[in-house]
Amino acid sequence: MLTIDSLTFRIQGRTLMEDASATLAAGWKVGLIGRNGTGKSTLLRLIRESGDEADSAIRIGKAARLGWVAQEVEASDRTLLDETLAAHTERARLMEEAETVTDPQELADVHERLTAIDAWSGEARASTILTGLGFAQSDLSRACKEFSGGWRMRAALAGVLFAEPDLLLLDEPTNYLDLEGAAWLETYLKQYPHTVLLVSHDRELLNNSVTHILALENLKLFVHPGNYDSWQKKRAEQLAQLEAQKAKQDKERAHLQSFVDRFRAKASKATQAQSRIKMLERMQDIVIPLEARTHAFDFPTPEELASPLFVLDDAALGYAEGHPVLRGVHLRVDNDDRIAIVGANGQGKSTLVKSIAGRLKLLEGNRVSAPKVNVGYFSQDQLDELSAGDNALDHVRRMRPTATDGQVRSIVANIGFNRDKAETKVEKLSGGEKVRLLLGLMALQKPNIMILDEPTSHLDIDSREALIHALNDYEGAVLLITHDVYLAEATADRLWLVNEGRAAPYDGDLSDYRALVLAADKTRTDTPHAKFEPAPPPAPKRSESEIRRATADIRKRISAAEREMEKIRKELAGIDTELADPTLYDTDPKKAVALGKSRDRLNAALDAAEETWLAASEEFEAAASA
Repeated sequence: MLTIDSLTFRIQGRTLMEDASATLAAGWKVGLIGRNGTGKSTLLRLIRESGDEADSAIRIGKAARLGWVAQEVEASDRTLLDETLAAHTERARLMEEAETVTDPQELADVHERLTAIDAWSGEARASTILTGLGFAQSDLSRACKEFSGGWRMRAALAGVLFAEPDLLLLDEPTNYLDLEGAAWLETYLKQYPHTVLLVSHDRELLNNSVTHILALENLKLFVHPGNYDSWQKKRAEQLAQLEAQKAKQDKERAHLQSFVDRFRAKASKATQAQSRIKMLERMQDIVIPLEARTHAFDFPTPEELASPLFVLDDAALGYAEGHPVLRGVHLRVDNDDRIAIVGANGQGKSTLVKSIAGRLKLLEGNRVSAPKVNVGYFSQDQLDELSAGDNALDHVRRMRPTATDGQVRSIVANIGFNRDKAETKVEKLSGGEKVRLLLGLMALQKPNIMILDEPTSHLDIDSREALIHALNDYEGAVLLITHDVYLAEATADRLWLVNEGRAAPYDGDLSDYRALVLAADKTRTDTPHAKFEPAPPPAPKRSESEIRRATADIRKRISAAEREMEKIRKELAGIDTELADPTLYDTDPKKAVALGKSRDRLNAALDAAEETWLAASEEFEAAASA
C-alpha cells in the first residue's frame, strides 16, 4: 500500500529524515510516533504530495485513493449532512449522473458502481459517523455556518471517514474530540476496512486501535508489529541489548589496547601488536542512541488549608441570566481530591470549571471558598492570551516584578526553556512550548486547586508522562477535563459527570463510563449521548476539625508509640556502639553479656511498640474515613 524507500528530507538546513525506509501493507492500522519536532507531520505532508514518478522515494499503491483532513469545513449554508455526503466525491458524482444520464448502458454502469460502493446507505452511514463524533441527530440538518471552528473540524473528520479512502492519513485526530468522541473513534478505526496512518500522542488510541507502530527516531523509520506498549517494551529490550554489547566491546577494546601499549616497543611482539592495532581500527563502534531529555513539570506544595477548599451549593451556572447551562449543582472540592470531569462537548464542563475558577459569576446559589484559597486555571483558550511580542522572560517578570534578571532566568529555566527559547517571542513557540509556559506560570502562584481543561493536546507522549508524574506528586487538589484516558486514569480517582444540565459525582470508573458511552452510541436516537444517571451526591465529608475530635484518643496512642519507638532506637544505638568495641569482651566480659541481654530486651520492646503503632494507625484510618 505504501513504500518509503531511502527518503532523505531537509528543511532550512535541518535534516529530518536521512535514508529512511519503511513498507506498510494494505489493511494495516499504523501509529506514526516520534517526539515533537522530529518530522511526523512533515512525513504525512510528503505522502500527500507524492506523485506517480517511478523514482520517487514515496510510492502509494496503484489507483489507491488518499484521504486526509485538510482543514475545517467551510462555514457555508450547506447542511452538515450534505457536507459530509459531498466528501465522498465519487458517490456525489455518480448520484448526480444517476439523475442525468440517459444512455441505458451508461446508466446501468452507474447503478452498478453505486451498488458496489454501498451508496444507498450513505445517509445512514454519514449520520452514524456524525453522531459518533458528538453531533446530535437534529444538528445534521443545520447549516455548517452555525457551528464553531472546533465543531467544523469534527465535520471535516466525519467527511474523510465517510469517504473511506484506501489510505487514510490522520494527524492528531482526537485533538478536537472529547473523551466520548475519542472512545467512538478508537472503536471505528479498529473496524476501518482500509489502511490507516495516524499521528497521535494519545496512548489509548495507539494501544487499542493500531496493528503496527511506525517510529521516526534518529532520522530513520522503524516498523514494529503491535501497539505502542509492545513497541516500548521492544525498544527497552533493544536498548538493554545494545548496552550489553557495548560493555562487551569496551572490555575487548581495553584488552587489545592494553596488549598494544605493553608490547608495541618490543621487537619480538611487534607483529602481534600491529595485528591488534588493525583489529582496533576495524572494530565498529556500537552507538547507543541518546534520548532527548524531557524537562519535568514542577508544581510546588501549596499552603495547607482546611477542607473543604470549595463548595457549590444549589448553584445555577451559565453566561446569561435566565439561561443557565447547569442548574442545581451541589459539588465540593477537598484537599486531596483528584477528579476527572466527563461529559460530551457542549454539555457544560468548561462552564463548570470556569465557575469554580471564578471566571464566571453564579446565576443562582452559593459559592463558598476556604479563606486564602488559590485556584490555578489552565485552558487551551489561554494559548491565545499570551502577550504577543513578549517572551517567556517578560511573562515571568510581570509575575515577579521584584526579582532580579538572574532570578527570572532561573525560573524560566526551571519551567523548561533554555537561553534561546527564553528569549523567543511567544507567537514563535510551538503549541507544546506554550502549554509548558502557561503551566509554569500557573505553578508560580502555588495554587491549592489546579483546574486543567485539556492540557495535553499539544504535548507529546513523553511530556504527558512527565505531567502525570508532576500531578501525582502535587499535594493540592486537581480538577481535570481531558480526552486522554491514559492521563485521566493515571491521575484521577473520582469522576464528575456533566450531562443534560446537571453536574454530579459519577458512580464508576473511566472503564465503566467508556463502556456506557459506546453502548449509548449504539442506541442513540435524537441526542448526542444517551441519558446517563449520575450517582446521588455522596454523604457530606466530615470537616478536618470533626475528624480531629473523633480521633483525638487514637492520635495520642499513635504519638506515644512513636515516642517509645524513638526512645528504644536511641538506646539500641548506644548499646550497639559499646558492643562494637572489640576490647570490651577482654576487659569486661560481664558487661558485654549484660549489654547483649539488654539488646534482646529492647528489640522485643521495639517489636511490641511497633505492633501498638500499627494497630492504632489502622484504627485511625478506619475512623477518619468513616
